Amino acid sequence: MKDLLLVNLRGNLQIVVQAAKEYCEQLGVDACIKLFEQFKSYEGLYFFLGSYLSSSEDPDIHFKYIEAAARTGQIKEVERVTRESNFYDAEKTKNFLMEAKLPDARPLINVCDRFGFVPDLTHYLYTNNMLRYIEGYVQKVNPGNAPLVVGQLLDDECPEDFIKGLILSVRSLLPVEPLVDECEKRNRLRLLTQFLEHLVSEGSQDVHVHNALGKIIIDSNNNPEHFLTTNPFYDSRVVGKYCEKRDPTLAVVAYRRGQCDDELINVTNKNSLFKLQARYVVERMDGDLWDKVLQPENEYRRQLIDQVVSTALPESKSPEQVSAAVKAFMTADLPHELIELLEKIVLQNSAFSGNFNLQNLLILTAIKADPSRVMDYVNRLDNFDGPAVGEVAVEAQLYEEAFAIFKKFNLNVQAVDVLLDNIRSIERAEEFAFRVEEDAVWSQVAKAQLREGLVSEAIESFIRADDAAHFLDVIRAAEEANVYNDLVKYLLMVRQKAREPKVDGELIFAYAKIDRLSDIEEFILMPNVANLQNVGDRLFEEELYEAAKIIYAFISNWAKLAVTLVKLKQFQGAVDAARKANSAKTWKEVCFACVDAEEFRLAQICGLNIIVQVDDLEEVSEYYQNRGCFSELIALMESGLGLERAHMGIFTELGVLYARYRSEKLMEHIKLFSTRLNIPKLIRACDEQQHWKELTYLYIQYDEFDNAATTIMNHSPDAWDHMQFKDVCVKVANVELYYKAVHFYLQEHPDLINDMLNVLALRLDHTRVVDIMRKAGQLHLVKPYMVAVQSNNVSAVNEALNELYVEEEDYERLRESVDMHDNFDQICLAQKLEKHELLEMRRIAAYIYKKAGRWKQSIALSKKDNMYKDCMETCSQSGDRELSEDLLVYFIEQGKKECFASCLFICYDLIRPDVALELAWMNNMMDFAFPYLLQFIREYTSKVDDLVKDKIESQKEERAKEKEEKDLVAQQVNIKPISGSRITCMRSCFLSLCPPRQCLAWVALHLRWAEWACLRWVCRRCQHLGCHRWEATDLVLQHKWNFIGVVDG
Repeated sequence: MKDLLLVNLRGNLQIVVQAAKEYCEQLGVDACIKLFEQFKSYEGLYFFLGSYLSSSEDPDIHFKYIEAAARTGQIKEVERVTRESNFYDAEKTKNFLMEAKLPDARPLINVCDRFGFVPDLTHYLYTNNMLRYIEGYVQKVNPGNAPLVVGQLLDDECPEDFIKGLILSVRSLLPVEPLVDECEKRNRLRLLTQFLEHLVSEGSQDVHVHNALGKIIIDSNNNPEHFLTTNPFYDSRVVGKYCEKRDPTLAVVAYRRGQCDDELINVTNKNSLFKLQARYVVERMDGDLWDKVLQPENEYRRQLIDQVVSTALPESKSPEQVSAAVKAFMTADLPHELIELLEKIVLQNSAFSGNFNLQNLLILTAIKADPSRVMDYVNRLDNFDGPAVGEVAVEAQLYEEAFAIFKKFNLNVQAVDVLLDNIRSIERAEEFAFRVEEDAVWSQVAKAQLREGLVSEAIESFIRADDAAHFLDVIRAAEEANVYNDLVKYLLMVRQKAREPKVDGELIFAYAKIDRLSDIEEFILMPNVANLQNVGDRLFEEELYEAAKIIYAFISNWAKLAVTLVKLKQFQGAVDAARKANSAKTWKEVCFACVDAEEFRLAQICGLNIIVQVDDLEEVSEYYQNRGCFSELIALMESGLGLERAHMGIFTELGVLYARYRSEKLMEHIKLFSTRLNIPKLIRACDEQQHWKELTYLYIQYDEFDNAATTIMNHSPDAWDHMQFKDVCVKVANVELYYKAVHFYLQEHPDLINDMLNVLALRLDHTRVVDIMRKAGQLHLVKPYMVAVQSNNVSAVNEALNELYVEEEDYERLRESVDMHDNFDQICLAQKLEKHELLEMRRIAAYIYKKAGRWKQSIALSKKDNMYKDCMETCSQSGDRELSEDLLVYFIEQGKKECFASCLFICYDLIRPDVALELAWMNNMMDFAFPYLLQFIREYTSKVDDLVKDKIESQKEERAKEKEEKDLVAQQVNIKPISGSRITCMRSCFLSLCPPRQCLAWVALHLRWAEWACLRWVCRRCQHLGCHRWEATDLVLQHKWNFIGVVDG
C-alpha cells in the first residue's frame, strides 16, 4: 500500500482505500491512518474513515474524519458530523474549525452550541465580521443563549444599535433574567429600557422584567417611590437589595412592601433608621419578628425599644398592635421596659387608660418586676381582675397587697385565707372573722386552728360556723388531742345536720373513752345509723373491752363476744359464747386463752370442737407443745379418738405425740390404728425420734419395702428380725439392696446367710454374689447356696464350686459338676488338675480335655496314668481314625494284647480292616484280632442282604406305579381309530402327516399356542409298537390340554 502511494498517489488512492477497508482489522486502524497522514492524503483518509465512522466511538477517529472532510471541502459532511456525533473532542474540534476559517460557520456553531462555547463563538464571529451568522444563531438556532451572546458583544464593544436590534429581533423568546444579569454585570442595564418597556406594554408579569425596570427607574431617580409602592410584580428582595447602596429609605419601602423582615431589620440597623424599624415592627404584629428584634443578642435593641415606647405605640390606634407589642415584651422578659410602656399607655390618659387587660398586665408586671409599685397601682386602679391578680400576688409572696386586693373586692374568704395561710396570723384572722361575721370565714378560721392543733378552739369555731362538713378532720384531730368531751359536743351538733354512720360510731367511741357506758347503752337503744360491728371492733382494738362487750352482746356477735370475755378473764362466759358462735376461729381463740390461763378443763372442751377440723388440728397441737402442755395435749387427742367426727389427722397426731413423748405406747397405737394413720407423716416423726422398729413396721405397712430394708440394715440392733427381713427383701424393688443385704448378713449374721440367699436366689446375680464372697474369702460359707443355684449353669458358680471340690478333694462331686455343668473355664481347670496328686483328679483332667475336644492331651494324660480304657473311649469319641490306629500301635509296642483286642472292639467304626489285620498279622496277634474280623464280616454281609432286598422292593413299587399311570391315562383319553396316518387338531389349526416318532414334537409345537381344553391326542401306533412314551401323556395331562388324533396301524 505504501509503495502504491509512492508510485502514484492519485491513481492508486482508490485501490489503497479499498485495501485498507478490507484489511483494517489485520493491519489496524491506527496504522492505516498513519499511512494516509504520512502522504497527507486527506482525501484517502476521508474515504477510509467514512466507512468506519459509524461503528467507532474513538474521539480521535471522529476528529480526524472532521479534519479530513474540512480539508477536502466536504463542508456539508463536516456540518453533519459536528451536529450528530457525540464522540469527538469538542475543544480540539472548536480550535481546528476556528483555525480553518471555513466559509460556512455552521460546523463551528454546532460545536460551540452543543458544548457551551457560545462566548468563544460570538467573539470569533464578531471579530471576523460574520454578523449574519450571529443573528442567525440567536434568532433560529438557540435564542436561549442570546444573553451570553449579548454579554460577549458588550465585552467586544459592539455598537449598541446592533445589540438592541438583535435583542428586539428575538423579544419574547429571550430569557430575561440571564439577560439582565449579563447587562447588570457590565452596568449597561439602560440598554434594555426599550426592550423592557416593550414587554410591559405587551402585558408581561414576569418578575425579572419588572425587577430590571425598577432598577432602571431607581438609577434614573424617576419617581422611584411611586414604582416601589404601586408595582405589584417586582421581587422586593431583589429590588430592595439593589436600593440599599443607593437609597436605604427606598430599600425600606421595597422591603416593607414585600414583608422582608430580615432584610428590613438589617438595612435599618445598618443605617440607624430605628423609627422606621419600630413602626414596621409594630405594624407587622408578628411574634417571631418581635422575638428577633428583642433578643438580647441584638445590639440595637435599646434604640428600637426607645422608638417603640416614644413614637410607634403612642401613634398607634390599633388595640391589636398594642397587644402584640405588650405580648412581645412579656415574651422577651423585659418587665421594666414593659412597665415603662404600660405606664405611658395606662396612666397618662391615653385611649387605652381604662383597658381591663392593660391594667391587669401593669399590676402583674409590677408584681414580677417591681413589687414596691404594686400597692400604689392597687390603690390607683379600679378596672382589673381582683381575684386573679390577688392570686398572683399571693404566689409572688406579696401577702399584704393580696389581702388589700381581696378586701377591696369584698373577697372575704380569700382575704382570711391570706391571713391564715400566708401571713399566718390566726389572731388577725379571728379579728377579721368577728368583723365580717360570715360562716365561711369562721369555717376557714376553724380549719386553720385545727391545723395548728388548737382543737378546742377549732371545735368552737366550727360550732360558730355551724359547719358539719369537716367532721372527719375534727374527729381525727380530737382523737389525737384526746379532747373527747369537746368532741361529744361537736358530734351532737353534727347529728342534727346529718345522719352519718361515722358520726354515730365516733360518738359511741367518744362515750367509751370518757367512760360513759350508760350513755352508750341508751344511745344504742335509740334510733341510730352507727355501724355497731365496726364500732365494737374498734373498741376491742383500743382495749375498751367493757364497752365492746356491750356492743357485741347487743348485736349478738358471739364470736367477738367470746374473745372480749377472754380479754376480761371471764373464761366460762367465753366458752358459752364460743358454743353459741360455733366457729373454729372462735373456739381456737378461747382454747388458746384457756391454755395460757391453765384452764385445761375449759381448754379441752374447746379443743374437742377444734381437732375435728383437719386444718386446725396441727395449729392446736403446736400451741400446746410450744407451752409444754404435753400431757394435756395427749389427753385431748385420746379423748378425740372417741368422737363421732374423728378423722385420720387425730390418730396420726396422737401417734406423733406418742413418738415424741410416750414412746412405750407407740407400737401398740400403730398396730391398733394402722389403717387410720397418715403413715408418711408418722414415718417422719418416727425417723426424727429414732424409733427404728416402729419405723420399719410403718414402712412395711406403707409398702415402702426398700426403705424398710434399709432401716433394718442401718439400725439392726433395734429393727432386725430374720423372718421379717426375709419377707421384706423378697418385695424390694431396688436390686442393689439385695447385695447390701448379702454384705449385712455376712458381717452380722453369717450363720443365716444361706437361708437369706436361698430366699433371694431368683433375684440375685449369682456371679456378683460369688464375687462378693470371694473378695470376703468366705466362699465355703455359701457352698449350700451355690449348690442350690448351680442348676442355672452360671460360670462363676461352677468355677467356685469346682474350686471348693478341688480343695476338699471331693472328686465324685467334682466329676458330677463337670458332667452336669459345662459353663466354666474347662482348660484352666484341666491344667490345674493334671498335676494333682490324686489319680481321680487327673482322670477328671483327662475327661475335661476329652469334653473340650483336646483328644491328644486327654489320651496322653490317660496313657501316663495307665488308664487304657479311658484312652480307648477317648479315641472312639474323637472319631479320629489316625488316633485310633496310633493307639493300636501303642498297645502293640507296649505288648498289651488284650488292650489291642479291646481297642479294636471299642474303636470298631474308626479302624480300617486292612490296617487291623496287617498290624495283627505282623505282630502275631491274629488270635486277638479274630473277634473284630468276625464282626466285620457279619456286618457287611447284613448290609449286602439289605441292599438286595431294597432293590427288589423298589422295582415292585415302580411297576405298580406304572400300572396306575396307564390306568389313569386310559380313563382320561378317548381313542378313535381313523384310517390314514394323520393327527387331527379339533381346533382345525392344520392337518399334517405325522410319523409316529414325530408325535411328541408335534405336541411340543402345539404347546406354544394351544388354548386350554382345545386338543386331545394319542399316538396309537407308538403304543402298539411298545414305545411306552408316557411322558408325553403326562405332559398333556399336566397342562390339561386334550388332543384327539389317530394313527393308522
